[in-house]
Amino acid sequence: MSAPTRSEPPPVVYRFAAPPDAPLLAGMNQQLIRDEGHRNRMSVAELEDRMRGWLEGEYRAVIFDWNGRPAGYALYREEPEYAYLRQFFVQSDCRRKGIGRAAVQWLLTNVWEDAARVRLEVLAGNTSGIAFWYALGFRDYALTLERQ
Repeated sequence: MSAPTRSEPPPVVYRFAAPPDAPLLAGMNQQLIRDEGHRNRMSVAELEDRMRGWLEGEYRAVIFDWNGRPAGYALYREEPEYAYLRQFFVQSDCRRKGIGRAAVQWLLTNVWEDAARVRLEVLAGNTSGIAFWYALGFRDYALTLERQ
């Protein structure tokens, strides 16, 4: 009798978002805002309007589908000297499964292959986000300070 084999998880499928995806992306954006402790208080409707405007303008988004449903997304724009990753989100029940790491690798290989660098921002209190990006080889570049 042979040893049981573990089945491989289904692959992540990537697709570029379009303005009709704004409601889906706005819902995930609201969860991102909550998860990272951002002080943005926009409603889902406001986030949807903003997302639609971004997608109709200078931003592009990639949606990651896993197990037949949206598992996350990346929202970015390309600048002359770098790619700017504005938002990156993986659904909470899809985390720690390699989906985020796979998505970043896919973006680096298929979208940002000509970018000299990739820039992103992480809130100082988002320790799990910081650890994720450090694990992928990102390093500190700037520090934003504010006073209220």
